[in-house]
Amino acid sequence: MLTTTSLDSTPIAFWRSGQGPPLLLVHGATADHTTTWRFVLDTFAQRFTVYAMDRRGRGGSGDAAAYDLLREAEDVAAVIDAIGGRVHVLGHSFGALCALEAARLTPNLGRLILYEGVPLRGAELYPAGLTDRLDALANAGDWEGVLVALYREVVEMPPEELELMRSDGVAWARRLSNAPRAPREIRTEEDYTFDPARFANMRTPTLLLVGGDSPPRELRNATGIAEALPDARVAILPGQQHVAMYTAPDLFVAEVVRFLEQG
Repeated sequence: MLTTTSLDSTPIAFWRSGQGPPLLLVHGATADHTTTWRFVLDTFAQRFTVYAMDRRGRGGSGDAAAYDLLREAEDVAAVIDAIGGRVHVLGHSFGALCALEAARLTPNLGRLILYEGVPLRGAELYPAGLTDRLDALANAGDWEGVLVALYREVVEMPPEELELMRSDGVAWARRLSNAPRAPREIRTEEDYTFDPARFANMRTPTLLLVGGDSPPRELRNATGIAEALPDARVAILPGQQHVAMYTAPDLFVAEVVRFLEQG
């Protein structure tokens, strides 16, 4: 385990494996470095020096009482700068939003991949009353209920994919332990509105990944973001939704590698 210190003095942990150009992996809201990437990390490590971070409040990383998306972006930027040189970044779900915001904070970003994580308007992701129900579940300590509601009603994960995730007992237990941090990230995402003007000067080559079977809003979001960035495109993962790294790891890795190894 390696650590660096973010701007607010929070320690952020990350793990290194493999050889090649540096690639930082940034997980989503209910995950940590051990869950999201478990079926693709070894394959990535055959081509890249892979750095998998724990976002704040999880695993080896610290936390702080005050929470803000900017703190998360500073964490990602701190890890990029600690690695040194030009670092590619792959962010999934809420981790993609953190990674995009980090792009404005460091000159050391190589290429950027965002997998279904940046909404044009975050409020459109959440059905009326859902965040209040999630808060009620959290206050009751029903973290299983929080995860299931989040995956069913926000991600719109099909039952077979949800059962696939729940059947992986060790990873699901880690997600349950991470769930207490999810409500603050949900509120942050719900309040988020993408402002193209903030990214008008961003020259980072960017790939937005979307599952071909994901809710239509994901493609609308990705297309809108790509149109606003100076150097970005969308790639669709056919037959997939939000967790292609589990359901089609070879396809997922191939798309990521193709983009990162472009000249």
